[in-house]
Amino acid sequence: MDTIRNICVYCGSSSGVDPRFGDAADALGKALAGAGIGLVFGGGGDGLMGRVARAVLDDGGRVTGIIPKFLVKREHALLAAQDLVVVDDMHQRKQLMFERADAFIALPGGIGTLEELVEQLTWVQLQRHRKPVLLADICGFWRPLLELFAHMRNLGFVREGFEVRYLVAEKIDDALPMLMAAAHRLAPPPA
Repeated sequence: MDTIRNICVYCGSSSGVDPRFGDAADALGKALAGAGIGLVFGGGGDGLMGRVARAVLDDGGRVTGIIPKFLVKREHALLAAQDLVVVDDMHQRKQLMFERADAFIALPGGIGTLEELVEQLTWVQLQRHRKPVLLADICGFWRPLLELFAHMRNLGFVREGFEVRYLVAEKIDDALPMLMAAAHRLAPPPA
């Protein structure tokens, strides 16, 4: 895979306390639409989730939302998405998000965002896929997690040969170019 057609964005169903998080979600949505890259996301209309999706839609981009039935009302499913898929549970949601995405970006978020991100990092570590994963480290949001990864390595819990591979962008403007370069590097050689 050296072409990215759809990017799954993991992020909060809340906006957080720093307005720069929302600004980053808006900028990412605009960048995705401008690049002709579809958004795959959790389907909710609230928080950063809703902001990134609305920014894609406002700039004429494609949005696929995938949301479990029990969250449709609670997270105010974004009915404006061109493709809104309602599934039975979180496992189906995550599987479909994975299948429909060529790469992943984690904006700031809560426990759910962390869980989705860590699952992708684990799958990359175990060589279950080669799709690039990027942490959008807006205002240093992911720095404590990056420090935890280093701590795990230093104490021998991330062994040599099982490194966690991810990209880190401190600015949204860097995210898509970094993912495109990674996708090109990870592409299998021509036959």
